[in-house]
Amino acid sequence: MTLPPVTDTASYLARHLGPDSAEEQVMLNRLGYSSINEFVDAAIPADIRVPSTPEVGEALSETEAQAVLRSYAEKNVVLKAFYGQGYSDTITPPVIRRGVVEDPGWYTAYTPYQPEISQGRLEALLNFQTMISELTGLPVANASLLDEASAVAESIGLMSRAKKKGRRVILDARLHPQVLAVASERARAIDLEVEITSLTENLVGEDLCGVVIAYPGTEGDITDPRGVIEAIHSRGGLATVVTDPLALFLIESPGELGADITVGNSQRFGVPLFYGGPHAAFMAVTDALKRQMPGRLVGVSVDADGTPAYRLALQTREQHIRREKATSNICTAQALLAVTASMYAVYHGPAGLKLIAERIHGLATDFAATLRSGGVEVVHEGFFDTVAVRVKGGAQASVDKLAEAGYLVRPIDGNTVGVSFGESATKDDVAKLAAAFSTAAPSEGSSAIPKALVRTTETLTHPIFDSIHSETQMMRYLRTLSDKDLALDRTMIPLGSCTMKLNPTAGMETITWPEFANIHPFAPDDQARGWIELIEELEGWLASVTGYAKVSVQPNAGSQGELAGLLAIRRYHVSNNDLDRDICLVPASAHGTNAASATLAKLRVVVVATAEDGSINLDDLDAKLEKYGRNVAAIMITYPSTHGVFEDTVRTVCEKVHAIGGQVYIDGANMNALTGLAQPGAFGGDVSHLNLHKTFTIPHGGGGPGVGPVAVAEHLVPFLPTNPLATDPSQPATTGTGVPISSSKFGSAGVLPISWGYIAMMGSEGLARASANAILGANYLAAELTDSFPVLYTGAHGLVAHECILDLRELTAQSGVTAADVAKRLIDYGFHAPTLAFPVSGTLMVEPTESEDLAELDRFIEAMRGVRAEIQEIIDGRIDYQSSVLHNAPFNAFSVSNDKWDYAFTREQAAWPVPGQRRVKYFPPVRRLDEAFGDRNFVCSCPPPEAFDIHDTEEN
Repeated sequence: MTLPPVTDTASYLARHLGPDSAEEQVMLNRLGYSSINEFVDAAIPADIRVPSTPEVGEALSETEAQAVLRSYAEKNVVLKAFYGQGYSDTITPPVIRRGVVEDPGWYTAYTPYQPEISQGRLEALLNFQTMISELTGLPVANASLLDEASAVAESIGLMSRAKKKGRRVILDARLHPQVLAVASERARAIDLEVEITSLTENLVGEDLCGVVIAYPGTEGDITDPRGVIEAIHSRGGLATVVTDPLALFLIESPGELGADITVGNSQRFGVPLFYGGPHAAFMAVTDALKRQMPGRLVGVSVDADGTPAYRLALQTREQHIRREKATSNICTAQALLAVTASMYAVYHGPAGLKLIAERIHGLATDFAATLRSGGVEVVHEGFFDTVAVRVKGGAQASVDKLAEAGYLVRPIDGNTVGVSFGESATKDDVAKLAAAFSTAAPSEGSSAIPKALVRTTETLTHPIFDSIHSETQMMRYLRTLSDKDLALDRTMIPLGSCTMKLNPTAGMETITWPEFANIHPFAPDDQARGWIELIEELEGWLASVTGYAKVSVQPNAGSQGELAGLLAIRRYHVSNNDLDRDICLVPASAHGTNAASATLAKLRVVVVATAEDGSINLDDLDAKLEKYGRNVAAIMITYPSTHGVFEDTVRTVCEKVHAIGGQVYIDGANMNALTGLAQPGAFGGDVSHLNLHKTFTIPHGGGGPGVGPVAVAEHLVPFLPTNPLATDPSQPATTGTGVPISSSKFGSAGVLPISWGYIAMMGSEGLARASANAILGANYLAAELTDSFPVLYTGAHGLVAHECILDLRELTAQSGVTAADVAKRLIDYGFHAPTLAFPVSGTLMVEPTESEDLAELDRFIEAMRGVRAEIQEIIDGRIDYQSSVLHNAPFNAFSVSNDKWDYAFTREQAAWPVPGQRRVKYFPPVRRLDEAFGDRNFVCSCPPPEAFDIHDTEEN
């Protein structure tokens, strides 16, 4: 296969690739190759190369791609969404849509592992946590989960861990159908017995770890959960309450009612329907459960000057660190959507949000009153926004009649229609909806909130929720926060394994088109034809580039794709009556989520050692296969390896595992080195997950959204994720089928046009070109930096894959300077740090991607060489480590401009270490954080404003 030159400089491919043809040749010359084809032939093992590029069609221009996307969008039928079932009509304030969702300062940011350069998004996420904590009445909330159904599943796992002896969980039959479907199968996967029942205070049976209660129920009904909560507590179990955050302005908080855990979905706080996602789910818990809670948690600490600063708290819970001891595999959550929801709350404030809730409730009660006056039965007396209407035998006819009138409502069953009111509903809508059921004149209703459950506790009392009233203030607040951060719109983010590449604007701007954004996930297929055709085409393209038979985009994060793939393998073995295969071999170099996902799929993890060259140790693999052969379900391989090497033994590994009856899972996180050049499904894989937020350009969004499609070979196709609404959750899934993974059939469909646009605009040859240039960029950096920081692992011809590991351990031994010191010092040079201490402690893993031009690569090289010179000053004894610029980095504007300066180095060396920064300089808002302080003094909601008064900095 020959890669043609990039000749059309106006093509999307030329815009996506950082280096132009002249810069590419400079890089090739540095490496000793005359052409990109000669280089790729040397870098990638010949036995895994594809003979020709996998077919995804000819490349389209940006204009052409948007025209096709527009044609898909126009095939969707946008009705006024009164469907409910966990997804509500909402209005995204334009200042938030434009200032967050469509702003690269927010959507190109990475997960805030480096807190000093993430203070803006950390503050926004802390606002989200504070909002959820105050609404739910529980003291600790996380910074988002993936969706409501999987959040309920996570809460069940949490209850099971906290109450280790309990092996039964009771699920309220009033939960949404998709929640029951996902949560029941996830519970069964960890060997919990599931009972779905109409809850009463007389809980039956023993061995209970907990109960999950709907508040309100799927038909909109509100019942008092206190009796059930008291009953489960008396039996030693825990209570999870699933709730609607907008309803909590009118109904009492779950915490006040005795709940231990509260989960739900924040979608109706300004996040479009998006045909199912992405939406930020949430979890809040009692203080006793905080250290077992899944997901990320933002906390408050102090920096080197004693100034309060934000960071990810309790980081030992991060699942890539805990590996096989993990309690959750969540790595990507929904940060961008959590920011959107939190800003919606900040913008409207508690009074505005309560007004929205009261207005929605008022319209729902007027609708119910009008129906009752016309003799139509309203099923429930107590409700918030959803009215269940009894129409014996006529539910579908009513639904069809309303569809003709422009309304999407829910057929709950053959005799019942659900009508759920959202933010844009009007009195005119009430009249038209009521007219479909009754000829009665409009009536005014009274409150349908049960008196015993009317909210009396205050909420959203922190000043942040009552300080921004105008669009001007919101615009400036968003700008102030984003200015604090380093995102891809400012600088290269050289994170190994995370692929921070260009996110195409031509794809990004389509996701908020109303014809895409305003489609309900449970709309009938004939109203979502455009979505379905787009998704089918994208799944076909992904199957083509991976070499697998079929792909499902349902998993809404890479972690969920891993879980879906491993559950497919497990269920495949069970369907073959191969019940003893419960071991998953995981190389020591694998991504940490691999082991976590295996654990959640109820597979035992056995680690395979790494050879000196960074590859899988074949002798150790043979020993493990000899010992566990008949029990091996699968091996999980990351390829290229997490060590940044194209292992030439990958086919051998696959053959050895297949020979003993195991399956091969190839982690697709590093597909940016393979797409168009090699196919995991062709060189030995049975299943892979992909990261659309890495290789296929969905932005990271500060820690999500992500999409993690799962791709499988023909024999595993029956075990792909199933539609959550097409299963009977009361019974275990039938042997020989898959299980649902997320709340909606297509997961986070709302962001799929981005990946569709990227593939369409790149075309078959463009995808291969992107991979080749990603490998070229990594090797150029490795060659330029290896004299300063040795490259730990290389493959054939001394080349790396799309990333390389820089080894600092010897330098640390000589100078005391750690990899963390280098990461902090790079901030002063204007860079986000590479991946720190993974997969090898004491190292930095660098991935430049294909999107960075030669000048940016050279700027990074200059920075790293500057840091190396600063290390040498310590080694040579010219300055001691404690007094060095490295140990004290980073430096904010105040620290280098105030009158106090007690350091042995100059202000210029601290803040402007290279001349180019004199014109363009990023200052972090805070100094180096005290990580230990934040865990010893745990705070996970917004501190009062006076905590940030820095008048006493000098004393600190």
